Amino acid sequence: MRKIILASGSPNRKKILMDAGVDFEIDPSSYEEDMTLPMSPHDLVMHLSHGKAADVAARHKSGLILGADSIVVYEDQRLGKPRTSERAVEMLKMLSGKQHQVVTGFTLIDLDNNKTLSKAVATEVFFKALSDQEIEEYVATGEPLEKAGAYAIQQNARKFVEKIEGSETNIAGLPIEVLLETLKEF
Repeated sequence: MRKIILASGSPNRKKILMDAGVDFEIDPSSYEEDMTLPMSPHDLVMHLSHGKAADVAARHKSGLILGADSIVVYEDQRLGKPRTSERAVEMLKMLSGKQHQVVTGFTLIDLDNNKTLSKAVATEVFFKALSDQEIEEYVATGEPLEKAGAYAIQQNARKFVEKIEGSETNIAGLPIEVLLETLKEF
């Protein structure tokens, strides 16, 4: 397989690729995300993933660059990383007992063949009703502060999920099934 360069320092994306047996190296992007751009969630995550991949591609002469970005969407609201405990509590209360989407965009830039491809994948997530105490205890762990939608399904928030429709790895930041199919095109 060709050299793949992951334009992300995300431990989740790293684990997903490793678990799938993909050989890759890591070169995190320093691209600044702008979640306020007036685009649909699908277009936004593809745009942001392309920005990350292009940032890293500028530092390499060959290889296949993979950039990715995920957001949580609830009733047309985009929920990125809360960064503060107060915002995390607010987001989790909003999602409690409700259905939302996790949308991940990924971009592959083939530096050897001058080919670029972006895709977006959505997964439906149904949360159980959460008590204030459950939310407060979870937020106190610090885990949700740097996670889109204020939760990490692959960690302690798994217990909040009632049902998933679609790719579970997409919720963790990379729809591996779709990515592996797309890699065949390269």
